[in-house]
Amino acid sequence: MPAKGQDMQASTFLARLIGPLLLAIGAGMLLNDTAFRTVAGQILYAHALIYLSGVLTMLAGLAIVNVHNLWTPDWRVVITVLGWLTLLGGVVRIVLPQEAGAVGLALLTTSGVVPAFAIAVLLLGGWLSFMGYLRSRPLHGS
Repeated sequence: MPAKGQDMQASTFLARLIGPLLLAIGAGMLLNDTAFRTVAGQILYAHALIYLSGVLTMLAGLAIVNVHNLWTPDWRVVITVLGWLTLLGGVVRIVLPQEAGAVGLALLTTSGVVPAFAIAVLLLGGWLSFMGYLRSRPLHGS
């Protein structure tokens, strides 16, 4: 088992990757609602794209879980939970692409879901960015 400092370094590194990505996704969803809905709708009708996104999503989830499977009573558990949810989301897209598309379309067309999700993603991205860049000690070499 890695030492706590190594765990913290992995947590900080992943927060620095995931946080800004979620910030950009959330901001894009809020600022470009029509474009987001158009692109998402096109993807959700293309089962091949759902399958491909599942492969990439599962790979990202596996990477996070293999590097960061920490069930600690602090902020780092959020990264672990995101890793497992990403892994599960990828599996669902690979195994059930048609059903994943149908659920996605239902959520996309339900009033209020997209803005609420966008705000949640934006807040989570901001918080992870804060934890990775401002609250944590600098990573070695940065």
